Amino acid sequence: MSLSIPDFLNDRLLAQYPEADHLRILEGYGAARKTSLRVNTMKADIADVTCALEDLGLSAASLSWFSPGIVTDPGSEPLLQKAEMYEEGKIYLQNPSSMIPPVLLDPHPHEDILDMCAAPGSKTTELYMLGDGKASITACEKDRIRADRLRYNLRRQGISRVNVLQQDARKLDPLFRFRKILLDAPCSGTGTIQLSSPKTFSSLSVALIQNSSRLQSELLQKAVRMLSPGGELVYSTCSLLREENEDVVARALKKGGLEVVPHPEIASCLPLLPCAIPGAVLVCPTDVYEGFFAVHLRKV
Repeated sequence: MSLSIPDFLNDRLLAQYPEADHLRILEGYGAARKTSLRVNTMKADIADVTCALEDLGLSAASLSWFSPGIVTDPGSEPLLQKAEMYEEGKIYLQNPSSMIPPVLLDPHPHEDILDMCAAPGSKTTELYMLGDGKASITACEKDRIRADRLRYNLRRQGISRVNVLQQDARKLDPLFRFRKILLDAPCSGTGTIQLSSPKTFSSLSVALIQNSSRLQSELLQKAVRMLSPGGELVYSTCSLLREENEDVVARALKKGGLEVVPHPEIASCLPLLPCAIPGAVLVCPTDVYEGFFAVHLRKV
């Protein structure tokens, strides 16, 4: 099974994880992943969406740690994309792992929040929803095409109060300060691999991993500088590699002024892998979850 992924990735996984966890990861890569969605509670009721799914002949199971997150049948994306509730922005197709960072950040009305790498908008729209549409959110995306996609998804979800900046977040005005920051950093995507879909790892390379790690460190350093005293930051990637996760965070922690905020109640509901940062969550890929890393930090 390990021969199905690049040797350099398999070697890294073997070096980082015990044999049993290495096998769990490979099994997750090979699993037929279920379809997941998030109910946009600004537009729809969870019970109504559940009924609509059942009317389409689909199953519907809410996540135990986040009720707007619903898991349904594998391969149902095309059917859902034709559904009225999708067209009206009442649901957003999103893997449960991707839903974790906004839940950890816990946005509240009237807080100043920055989403540093926002496109295509899955986490931006979730932040808006969790803040009851009253948080002041700035969403950064340097790529024009991806920024346009972000604006499109915001409109579909009925969101007008998000300020979209087409800019590299590393170059934001140094005078900016935010109460909360979400940094879902660009990464190698080693958590999202599906062996049935070679395109999910066809562009993976050692250079991509190394370049991603450097970019992630630069973005995290910038995020820390923009945090208000007592401010909170969630750093996340869809990678399973220590180079992009624990090592990046450990360098920031070593400089001082940050502490990890654990979330044991959420972590206990997730299929976790061993992690070198106590209090962080490192999610193993399964038939439901993509591989994912997230840590909640507070500026002290």
